[in-house]
Amino acid sequence: MNGAEAIMGTDSPNHLMIAPILIPLIAGAVMLFYEDRQRRAKFVISMIACVAMLVIAVQLLLGAKGAGPSGGNEIGLYLLGDWPTPFGINLVLDRLSALMLVIAGLMAIPALVYASAEWQARGQHFHSLFMFLMMGVNGAFLTGDLFNLFVFFEIMLAGSYGLLLHGSGAERVKSGLHYIAINLMASLFFLIGVSLIYGVVGTLNMADLAQQMPTISDRERPLVHAALAILGIAFLVKAGMWPLCFWLPPTYQAASAPAAAMFAILTKVGIYVLLRLCFLTFAPGSGPSAGFGAEVLLFGGLATMTYGSIGVLGAQAMSRMAGHAVLISSGTMLAVIGLAMNGGGISMLAGALYYMTVSTLGLAAFFLLAELAERGHGAVAAMLALSSDLYGTPEDEDEYEPSGIVVPATMTILSLCFAALAVLLAGLPPLPGFLGKVMILSAMMEGDQGGNAMSWVFLALLILSGLATLIALVRVGVQTFWAGADDEGPRVTIAEAGPVVAFVLMALLMTWQARPVMRYMEATAAALHSPDVYINGVITAERTFDQRGEGGS
Repeated sequence: MNGAEAIMGTDSPNHLMIAPILIPLIAGAVMLFYEDRQRRAKFVISMIACVAMLVIAVQLLLGAKGAGPSGGNEIGLYLLGDWPTPFGINLVLDRLSALMLVIAGLMAIPALVYASAEWQARGQHFHSLFMFLMMGVNGAFLTGDLFNLFVFFEIMLAGSYGLLLHGSGAERVKSGLHYIAINLMASLFFLIGVSLIYGVVGTLNMADLAQQMPTISDRERPLVHAALAILGIAFLVKAGMWPLCFWLPPTYQAASAPAAAMFAILTKVGIYVLLRLCFLTFAPGSGPSAGFGAEVLLFGGLATMTYGSIGVLGAQAMSRMAGHAVLISSGTMLAVIGLAMNGGGISMLAGALYYMTVSTLGLAAFFLLAELAERGHGAVAAMLALSSDLYGTPEDEDEYEPSGIVVPATMTILSLCFAALAVLLAGLPPLPGFLGKVMILSAMMEGDQGGNAMSWVFLALLILSGLATLIALVRVGVQTFWAGADDEGPRVTIAEAGPVVAFVLMALLMTWQARPVMRYMEATAAALHSPDVYINGVITAERTFDQRGEGGS
């Protein structure tokens, strides 16, 4: 497709592509002029912005799904300033980026509703920080060059710093300082890698970089590999690969529930960038650099799954378990990327994308549910005390009573949601966590990976990690929801229980609509295995100004 054409095939720029970046930017900036006491007005503005972002993301996904005569393998390109590739800033939309936009939109609305019950009032500028976080996340999914990826990464991190520290407390501040220090170091690696790439190749546009990779001289290729490896450290820190993940469980545990729920998508930003760069620059059949780093991702993913499984079994508090469950999800994706780069096949990657989607939504719900369950007293109090002694929890956080309509039969609703999330995260039938794992394993056994020894190790860890998650969640579930049946349940409002129920319903919907969702994932995986479509769509694009005959040579 030419120039800034819409993915639906028109000759005018598809301005919807820039909307997921502009909407949170404008909303966040406008709310800075509101006083903190005007929380209802801020909530309304934030909710309108989040709904608009989700609607636009769905529209873009539908366009990416049905564009073009080949069934949606074209890309959408938006040239900011109408400068040609690779000199200008461009936004690129394909099936993968559209999918990630939808996931982020689906997570933002429930998290925002949950925060409206109480968390928005426990610090300053919650809604602006939330919007700036969304701006950075959406921009990272859409940008087509490494420099602007760094810009959006920093915007995303700046918002996450504020959200992590929101509500104060000694443990939250301690974890926040560690989080900031780790991410500043990762940003330094990001800049070093970007500088080296530009110094050797002369471009930061991802499509242009991928096009030049096969022609790089043998003398310069090791330097380019080193630059990309340094750059990859920043993404692996964000994705939580072992041993770079020690900061993640305590940080996510210390964060407020709505912030921790949104942090579940931050790890997937790292996964997204790894998917994008690995299948553009190191895809099978792409020349001498094909498969570079695949072994690191595979072994790192397996180690991360192991570390996460041990952490889930050792954790006593639900919020701590959720942090380690994030590592299991990230480790699974890293291992699949490593296998897919060595010829793992389209079906296995499609199953992994399905698993990533459902696990991310399930983890967001689990962070919300963990706070509600740990708000209670009685039987769970002893476990929380033990968890505090072993790991540290935000004990100095002031007790508060949520405002709003209280949900009747609180423990019944929470226990049902907990049971559904336990089944989903452990990968048991009939929920989509099981479907995603079965798709990964069946594709691996049917393809060339079936004879690979590391594939069997991955298979064992995938099963054992689910077993470890099930054991840990059943243990804490019995202590929380059944052993303390005579204790008075926590006071939970509709604004707090509703988002948890909404996430569970999303999981049920993905089970019900598994076939069309899986078809989309298969087409997305096929597009990742055909990087020429992305590269040619970006490189050969013409400027809209030239197309109209008003300029150009």
